[in-house]
Amino acid sequence: MKVYISATLRNYFGKNHVIETEADNVRSVLKSITDEYPDAKHILFDKDDKLRNFVRIYVGSDDYTATDMWYKQLDEGNEVLILPAIAGGAPNDSIINEARMKAQTLDDNDIKRFEKHLLLKEISVKGQKRIKAARVVVCGAGSLGSSVIQYLAAAGVGTIKVIDDNDVSLADVSSQVLHSSRDVNRPKVASVKDKVRNINKSIEFEAENVRLNADNIAELIDGYDLVIDCTDNYKARYMINDACALFDIPLVFASIYQYEGRVGIFNHNGGPCLRCLYPEPPEPGLVPTCAEGGTISPLAGIIGSIQANEALKLIIGIGDHLDGKLLTFDSLYLSSRILNVKKDSKCPLCGLSKTILSVEDFDYEDFCGLKQDESEIPVEGLTPQEFAKRMDNNDPMTIIDVREPHERAIMRIPNTIVIPIGQLARRMKELDPEVDTIFICKSGKRSILAINTLREAGYEGKMYNLKGGIDAMKDIVFSHEGAWL
Repeated sequence: MKVYISATLRNYFGKNHVIETEADNVRSVLKSITDEYPDAKHILFDKDDKLRNFVRIYVGSDDYTATDMWYKQLDEGNEVLILPAIAGGAPNDSIINEARMKAQTLDDNDIKRFEKHLLLKEISVKGQKRIKAARVVVCGAGSLGSSVIQYLAAAGVGTIKVIDDNDVSLADVSSQVLHSSRDVNRPKVASVKDKVRNINKSIEFEAENVRLNADNIAELIDGYDLVIDCTDNYKARYMINDACALFDIPLVFASIYQYEGRVGIFNHNGGPCLRCLYPEPPEPGLVPTCAEGGTISPLAGIIGSIQANEALKLIIGIGDHLDGKLLTFDSLYLSSRILNVKKDSKCPLCGLSKTILSVEDFDYEDFCGLKQDESEIPVEGLTPQEFAKRMDNNDPMTIIDVREPHERAIMRIPNTIVIPIGQLARRMKELDPEVDTIFICKSGKRSILAINTLREAGYEGKMYNLKGGIDAMKDIVFSHEGAWL
């Protein structure tokens, strides 16, 4: 039997994307692969040996995550997919009603511009009028948003609101194709506004240079037909999902990591929401984000184009949708699957007994235990300047790098020990409690998790977190710069 490993987990499985096992049910599959790769057990299971909420198990296209499915006999040809966090069916009616469609007109310029749409019998004049009447919110103007916004504008979506509070950086230009080198340091929404005007000046473009939060999300999305999630962090994804479910707005969701992408539709026609699939996000450090793990440049274009395609089908009212399904695409190994997502009757947001009744700011750090209360021992930190001084003085210390292998290509610190977070507890004998230990990661968050992990394992040596991580070290100048790789 073949077990397919999602890209976000492959480092815990010897970088393999597929593992063959003699197991004949899900329970024995999980035991077999975690026996072979013991570091993966901490990722898949919590301390009580329960499967973590951000992990789904599929056999073919069917969800086998529930433990009562784990002992069901599997056939030799079955394929198992382990899918952590980072929908289709029959054609549905358009999300744009007849009255709004009929209120639109197409002038001679529209006829010429959208000739290729008008030639498609599924779209024709009525479909193009629905596109023109549509009001769409795009959350995020980065890699995914660049592709989505371009195609929505090119298709003639009448009103496009883009929400993003970031400025364009040079690193964005390689994959965020709406932005160019000239846009560096400009607000992303300003850059996008210029590009949309160049595509189609008749589009009503609304630029929102703000960060989404519980206080403003209702005002920003209420009254729109569709929300497209192009964000890159768990806090925003759950907030957007919750708001869309509460305001009854369909959500086109996507996420990308390295070479792998996913697309689904949530909160549509009584279908599942994101929390039905993943009740809660993973702890920081267990599953890296695309910002930490990187992505190949064309992937965002591929996945963003699928998002835009799903959005247009909802607007026009044609084709099969990813409603109640999740499309996964692996660009490295050229494989794709469509997985069924069931509505969870126990979901706190859209289930039978709802407990989430309003949008709340989701404190990701607090949820995952990265914030200390008064009863906890605080995690001590070193500023980049303090760390650099210690290195220049050759102070005795142990430096532990908990980053992913590909992240370490950005900046390597000499004489560093590389230990993934999942291995820390069993490898703590490699540390000298008499010498200060400095933990580093990309942004200073996973290193806090690493310190707390060792504390729970009983390590009593002095430990420090590099504040801001490697990201904060870019402007530091060392006296022995030649020693860096």
